Amino acid sequence: MSFKVQPASPARPNRCQLFGPGSRPAIFEKMAASDADVINLDLEDSVGPADKDEARANVIKAINEIDWGTKTLSVRINGLDTEFWYRDVVDILEQAGDRIDQIMIPKAGCAADIYAVDALVTSIEAAKGRTKPINFEVIIETAAGLSHVEEIAASSPRMVAMSLGAADYAASMGMQTTGIGGTQENYYMRTPNGDNHWGDPWHAVTVAIVAACRTHGLLPVDGPFGDFSDDEGFTAQAHRSATLGMVGKWAIHPKQITLANEVFTPSEAQVTEAREILAAMAIATAEGQGAAVYKGRLIDIASIKQAEVIVKQAEIISG
Repeated sequence: MSFKVQPASPARPNRCQLFGPGSRPAIFEKMAASDADVINLDLEDSVGPADKDEARANVIKAINEIDWGTKTLSVRINGLDTEFWYRDVVDILEQAGDRIDQIMIPKAGCAADIYAVDALVTSIEAAKGRTKPINFEVIIETAAGLSHVEEIAASSPRMVAMSLGAADYAASMGMQTTGIGGTQENYYMRTPNGDNHWGDPWHAVTVAIVAACRTHGLLPVDGPFGDFSDDEGFTAQAHRSATLGMVGKWAIHPKQITLANEVFTPSEAQVTEAREILAAMAIATAEGQGAAVYKGRLIDIASIKQAEVIVKQAEIISG
């Protein structure tokens, strides 16, 4: 173990992040009443250039007037390469109340991007006397974002989460696909018996995000799955990202909320087994043993850490 202990991630439910365009205020109440843990009101990709001002006004009104319960409320601003982002930050923080929890920064490419938003947010908070600090979530969706993922994760104390944006990432990397997440038809190997074995083209960036987040105490989140008619495909990708350490996934359609919550909520059997492992190791430790046998397999100190992750996740979700 390194002398520098890795900080813990924020203790908040983050199984599903539901996105809704800021240009469609009619759906905001339904989003607030949904089972998503995080609400992302979007001012970026889902809003056309001509609708940016109206969408921003809609979002400000929604933050002030809708009861969002205990959900984490986030606004995705426009990219720093546009003329819209600064006005998103200024208007939201000057006109919306303290109910907003988080700003999502798209296409983060380096630590300087986060610094720029942080400087503006800090100035507005001081000027307006805002007492609730705004948190940041960034989206890794470019080659630069992947190359600088750790420096981005360490860029600001406001950072709490990091997501994968598969579509823009694929475009930035020059990938030959128009799919948003999931298995890609041409990403396969031939097995000796002549069958095709499909791999996961998002594996490398997923692992990079998880490692950067776990090093710096952030929540790693899987991004969108574009084909919302394919429940099995969504669930398969969610299981892969959960296995690799991500804590949740975006929903771009309400039907994906239940799927995400099911995958990222530890099952009763998983929690029971984790608690039994902790109990078995407690007995072994009391007897001066560094390891124990549980259901025919060896468990040790590393097993404790794995079990503690599952138990903690279940406790956070249950509140």
